[in-house]
Amino acid sequence: MKIELHSNEKLIREGAANLQRGAETVGGKLFLTDQRLFFQSHSFNVQTGSTDIPLSQVRGTRLCWTKFLNLIPLFPNSLAVDTNDGTEYRFVLFGRTEWAAAIDAQTQVAVA
Repeated sequence: MKIELHSNEKLIREGAANLQRGAETVGGKLFLTDQRLFFQSHSFNVQTGSTDIPLSQVRGTRLCWTKFLNLIPLFPNSLAVDTNDGTEYRFVLFGRTEWAAAIDAQTQVAVA
């Protein structure tokens, strides 16, 4: 699974991740570039496809809990990415603290 980079776009970080989409936790891969956060699902999920979040729209990140059926807290191993329009994206991934720092750093560069 690869990302198609836009012109003048640089890949910063990539790794396996799950994205909470309603009651389903969708498996796939998360990419951070100097312009966006991009999630691509595996083809065997019920909900497939990609999610593209421009860094200019990211308000911030925070560490949070993974929730069963999007209701019952299970484990403190997720990262929430909040956008300017009030949307919250929840990713389950390894190294969530490092991911948060990398996203926040790129967001600051994108805004400057």
